[in-house]
Amino acid sequence: MQKALLEIDHVSRSYAVPGKKEKVTVFQDVCLKIHKGEFVTVVGHSGCGKSTLLNIIAGIDRAEEGMVLVNGRRIDSPGLDRMVVFQNFALMPWLTVYQNIRLAVQAAYPDWEQQKIDERTRAYVEMVNLKGAEDKLPAALSGGMRQRCGLARAFSVQPPIMLLDEPFAQIDALTRGVIQDELIRMWTESDVTIFMVTHDVDEAILLSDRILLMTPGPGARVAETVAIEIPRPRERKRIIEHERYYSYRNRIIKFLAGE
Repeated sequence: MQKALLEIDHVSRSYAVPGKKEKVTVFQDVCLKIHKGEFVTVVGHSGCGKSTLLNIIAGIDRAEEGMVLVNGRRIDSPGLDRMVVFQNFALMPWLTVYQNIRLAVQAAYPDWEQQKIDERTRAYVEMVNLKGAEDKLPAALSGGMRQRCGLARAFSVQPPIMLLDEPFAQIDALTRGVIQDELIRMWTESDVTIFMVTHDVDEAILLSDRILLMTPGPGARVAETVAIEIPRPRERKRIIEHERYYSYRNRIIKFLAGE
């Protein structure tokens, strides 16, 4: 049996609340194994701890109980093996598109010659169709262009694991569709494993191999896993015609509605 690349082993997270003796449990006893190359998404109501779980995997936050393992190694701090793409873009505002991406490449490969770093940077600028905008600062970019830069920065490091925290939440619907297509292409062309948080059911079905459904918090838990057995490659305009699409969609929406 294939060994899991990422393992979440009985992870729980609680927070102290001022004026109260007992802590509030955000989520509890989350167990999950993700294998190399999988695209796994978490869906649930606000407050169920989706982003907190992602932050624990990233090493930005720490579990109250349990642990996270990457390739069998326990992690408790950030690392270039787990790149994060945030919904608020998180670009360095004083650096250009090119410089933002180059900074990540240089950090990941400090022994590389400058020419090789520049070649990798240019390749990812072109991959996300930002050629011609590489000398612009983030403030001069649209939301879609900023997130393309964020994706290019993360993918340029070629990490084993990518963590996407509602990466398209601040982008208009038309642009979101284009960038979803670009994400699928970049994921397909790489060996990266993706763990994503989203509120968008249609987005989750389009992108995912598996969708984890979390109950509302506090005390949230992973109640169900939905395997999306729609063949790839998937296209947004055709996936809705698949015979199982609406059964998946209705199942998830009914869960979220509490039925």
